[in-house]
Amino acid sequence: MDNVTVRQGESATLRCSVDNRVTRVAWLNRSSILYAGNDKWCLDPRVVLLANTKTQYSIQIQDVDVYDEGPYTCSVQTDNHPKTSRVHLIVQVSPKITEISSDISINEGGNVSLTCIATGRPDPTITWRHISPKAVGFISEDEYLEITGITREQSGEYECSASNDVAAPVVQRVKVTVNYPPYISDAKSTGVPVGQKGILLCEASAVPSADFQWYKDDKRLAEGQKGLKVENKAFFSRLTFFNVSEQDYGNYTCVASNQLGNTNASMILYGPGAVHDGNSGAWRRGGCVWLLALPLAQLARQF
Repeated sequence: MDNVTVRQGESATLRCSVDNRVTRVAWLNRSSILYAGNDKWCLDPRVVLLANTKTQYSIQIQDVDVYDEGPYTCSVQTDNHPKTSRVHLIVQVSPKITEISSDISINEGGNVSLTCIATGRPDPTITWRHISPKAVGFISEDEYLEITGITREQSGEYECSASNDVAAPVVQRVKVTVNYPPYISDAKSTGVPVGQKGILLCEASAVPSADFQWYKDDKRLAEGQKGLKVENKAFFSRLTFFNVSEQDYGNYTCVASNQLGNTNASMILYGPGAVHDGNSGAWRRGGCVWLLALPLAQLARQF
């Protein structure tokens, strides 16, 4: 039995070789007669007669679908005895993703399960990969992708690909958002002369984005306070002094928070000639040492 392989939607040609001894000929699909000689027996408009000559008897099935797959028989009657030849029609179908997980948001440390279901003939191969500059190769060759104890580095888009070599692979993506508490990555002290413009910058990474607050010692600085401007963005907060005065010098604390937690960092705005020590939280000017935000116990040990 010969095989004829076509893709869904294409035309399949079924050929049968004959000679001058043939008196009658027909094409059958299982037990149903499609054509007998030049006479069409089936009602399907997609089935047409291509050739009925002394050497070939051929039909064509147009716009092939999966239900056309199966055995076809060419029945030939000669003066001596009947004979048959069989052809098995194989219909290939391009891959199609029929079900995939929705975008998901999860807290860091949680477990993630993603699903990608696809159909096709032959059955498609399914692979998952993380769309990330640091990701290398596939992370799963299965319909299901399991991530245990997810980290913030594993956030981003995950791509499901279904392929079976019938057509180009089909891909769909799922966005995975990993929530985590704020982490302040940059907060530096700054030296600015009196009368000049000064800026303290606090950078923080967080999902969802952090809310920022500024304090001088224990007093919260409000937006719109005279001579100050607080500018909050998704990943940083900028505290601007338009005209630095002696009263502006001192210790400032940036607090970054979201619903998962909060963190803070201290920095110093100091003037020319002042020496600040980022480790001890102290700065001095004109020979005097000003201690900023030191615990009482540490202060007692120094005297």
